[in-house]
Amino acid sequence: MDNFPGDKLLNYIEGWGEMTVAVNEMPAGTDLALLLEGLKNDSCQVPHWGYILKGVLRLTYDDGTEVVLKEGDVFYMPPGHVAVVEEDLKLMNFSPQEGFSDLMKHLEAIMAESVE
Repeated sequence: MDNFPGDKLLNYIEGWGEMTVAVNEMPAGTDLALLLEGLKNDSCQVPHWGYILKGVLRLTYDDGTEVVLKEGDVFYMPPGHVAVVEEDLKLMNFSPQEGFSDLMKHLEAIMAESVE
């Protein structure tokens, strides 16, 4: 964990049996919805499996269902979700490499637009 890359928008490594592993920290108040605009239903369409190392994350699914994940929770996020960080967060998650790669291209394009 200490040697995991830390220089990307989302820190991840590809090539884990066609999966991507990500370890990320986000401060309380981070709302990921803005980065997902333009995707189907303006939500993340990539499934994720993972573990909350620290903090609290509130998920809202396309059907309106809300789930709160807390430190120590193991999770599966099916496609069609947005998230807000309620308490400083550190999480590890695994996602299909192909879908995650497409998601990262979208996020990086949104970030590039916001800098202009």
